[in-house]
Amino acid sequence: MRQISRHLLLWVAVSLGYAAMSQADSPAAELQVRIAYLAYIPDTGPLLSNVIPEPTDAGRRGAELAITDSNSTGRFLKHAYSLDVAEHDDSASLLAAATALHGQGVRLFVVNAPAPTLRQLSQALGDSLLINAGSADDKLRQSECLANVLHTLPSRAMLADALAQFLTVRKWSRWLLITGPTEDDQAYAAALRRAAKRFGHQIVAEKAWSFDNDQRRSAQAEMPLFTQTKEYDVVLVADERGDFGEYLPYQTWYPRPVAGTQGLTPTGWHKTVETYGAAQLQKRFEAHAQRWMNDRDFAAWLGVRSIASAVSKLRQSDAKAIRALALSDQLPLDGFKGRKLSFRSWNGQLRQPIPLVQPRALVSNSPQDGFLHPSSELDSLGYDAPEVSCNLAAAAP
Repeated sequence: MRQISRHLLLWVAVSLGYAAMSQADSPAAELQVRIAYLAYIPDTGPLLSNVIPEPTDAGRRGAELAITDSNSTGRFLKHAYSLDVAEHDDSASLLAAATALHGQGVRLFVVNAPAPTLRQLSQALGDSLLINAGSADDKLRQSECLANVLHTLPSRAMLADALAQFLTVRKWSRWLLITGPTEDDQAYAAALRRAAKRFGHQIVAEKAWSFDNDQRRSAQAEMPLFTQTKEYDVVLVADERGDFGEYLPYQTWYPRPVAGTQGLTPTGWHKTVETYGAAQLQKRFEAHAQRWMNDRDFAAWLGVRSIASAVSKLRQSDAKAIRALALSDQLPLDGFKGRKLSFRSWNGQLRQPIPLVQPRALVSNSPQDGFLHPSSELDSLGYDAPEVSCNLAAAAP
């Protein structure tokens, strides 16, 4: 009887051993990561210039390329990424599509939409993580921070500070500021005024553009008279739609450079950015989209890559865990800009250098040499911690 018991025990032990070995040898389950790209681009109406329009697929193409890049590296970790796309020409339809995706279990979103729509999405998708790749609104980073939103698109304040630093280096300290009539133009102008005060520049005159005519035939006659005022070193223009700003270069009363939304432009990304491996990213994007990569494409690409980098580190796709990691200092990102990028813990804005470009060349990168900061020179661009009334790291979504 004892001998039978010993044989039985031996058989059980061997069986358990084989079972354990079999379980150890079996492949781990693949982690499926669903990311949704949401886009709402409102109709801006007819333009008063022949400016080249924004691509209708701006943003989405960057997200698509990032999914491909993430799957190239993720397959070694058995991570598979997929992209759900919802693009609508009205905010209500986009909100309904986002809610439907949320009902299917999607909790990770990259959003290309104006600030009011982003606020609605943030409220409707409260347990999700949203990456803002479409709104440069400063209030979202300064006084109206959304707990479940991170920003990969630079704010207007970052763009204005980047330009102001360069103008400081060049000693172009007297500005003529020309502002268009739209709310976006007013917001861009406000960012320029803030930057002028921050870096010691003087706005010698401000002029509001109120004409409703096409400047193609009349710019040579009207622009010199319109820009006649006290002497200035540079003309700063706030014309985000491109109604009139394209006709300011070479038409000003004084022979001075033009900068801002036209002329010398601060931007999150541009075709002329080629260093630190950016040329390879540009080529891959052009092969994928058959056009140049713009700032919305790059912001969406960074949004997806930020999520993928966090998933690789965490080995999970929980939205709250990804948010917490992003707001810590443990998620450095490579954005082909020569420095490791990271999210600011107080407002969720991605720290990043800002290229200053003219249409066919890279002129400079900010922060400029000599503009120091106690923790990161990148925090000399945009709203620093003491300037904001929110602290995302201390607030759970």
